Amino acid sequence: MSLSPSFAGVILAAGASSRMGHDKALLPWRGGTFLSNAIEALQPFTDLIIVIAGENEANVAPIVYAYAAYLVRNPHPENGQFSSLQAGLEAVLNRGRDAAIVTLVDRPAPALETVERLKNEFLNNDEQVWAVIPEHEGKHGHPIAIGREMIEQFLRAPAGSTARDVEHANQAHIRYVPVADPMVVANVNTPADFEQLHIGQTS
Repeated sequence: MSLSPSFAGVILAAGASSRMGHDKALLPWRGGTFLSNAIEALQPFTDLIIVIAGENEANVAPIVYAYAAYLVRNPHPENGQFSSLQAGLEAVLNRGRDAAIVTLVDRPAPALETVERLKNEFLNNDEQVWAVIPEHEGKHGHPIAIGREMIEQFLRAPAGSTARDVEHANQAHIRYVPVADPMVVANVNTPADFEQLHIGQTS
């Protein structure tokens, strides 16, 4: 990269958490919550943090503001996660940043070393690499590091698109980075998933 981009952290936290029966952003984890851990994982590597909320805005606001992060409400969370991603990336550009590290709140935060590696991989690649995505045991995960070009691809995507559609359309500009961190692909959708996660951490 000829110039180092300025990174914002984006945390997608607007989901309804219907299968969990409890806001996943507020799930207790390592002395805090999924949301507070996600913020702490991204803060060392970004200029600012943007949290995208939906109907849960009032619930997550105290955590967001405790970390001096920005809270952005997705006006249409019923349109799915991609609408939250677009709302977050619009906020990134509106706040004068040209790159982002994006993660989801429905999983434990990645290790700091993982986030650092993804950012460094992005910075150390040439300008034809618009995104860096972690890969663990053959599965792609989060967080992802994306530059201005990829942000614009997400924002210009036609109605009904998904993040995967945009990823597939831009394969030539994506670098997949193998990581040892299983949290990049962890999914916590139900109470049973959360219980299994705790078992895995203590075994």
